[in-house]
Amino acid sequence: MSMQLSPIGAIARRALTTATRQATTAASAMPSRPLTAEEKEKLAPMIRVDQSGEVGAYYIYKGQIAVLGHDPNLRPLLQEMWDQEKKHLKYFSDLVGHHRVRPSLLRPIWEVAGFAVGAGTALLGKEAAMACTEAVETVIGHHYNDQLRELATIKDDNEDLVHLKKIIAECRDEELEHHDIAVAHDAQRAPFHSALSAVIKQGCKTAIWIAERV
Repeated sequence: MSMQLSPIGAIARRALTTATRQATTAASAMPSRPLTAEEKEKLAPMIRVDQSGEVGAYYIYKGQIAVLGHDPNLRPLLQEMWDQEKKHLKYFSDLVGHHRVRPSLLRPIWEVAGFAVGAGTALLGKEAAMACTEAVETVIGHHYNDQLRELATIKDDNEDLVHLKKIIAECRDEELEHHDIAVAHDAQRAPFHSALSAVIKQGCKTAIWIAERV
């Protein structure tokens, strides 16, 4: 595992996780109330974009495994991260159903784009595939942290809200673990690392903006 800090830093990450868990524990003793119309309106784009993001991540790892899965040393690592993305996607798909959130209308695009990015970078070699993971997880880690900060402004007296915070914090931590794994496996040795990383990060940010709305 790399000694490089995740985008928010290992200490900050632990602090945010601890704060979220403390809030969850405190809220579990409170009587729950229905979500207000304003809160539902705020949560809908969050859940929609998170499901879309996990769809993209699922297909990125699927594309990487399609190209690099023959490597007996690399396959278990990619499979482990892919399995976690499958779990994340199920979390947010369940939340879409529970909260009756309209899924992104562009899901087929997220699937194709994710697979293309995963397979395309993998074709450039292991280092480029890891650079892709590093870039994607950097953006996703920041995105989940932004959501947790926004949710912190809502009072923790609703079970659904507490559950959502817990899910986002868990996914955030695992995505940042993927970032650190990628760095430890030579992501920054990829050819044209800076340019490749910048393009992928901008693509992720654009996809987030679109998926929140469409």
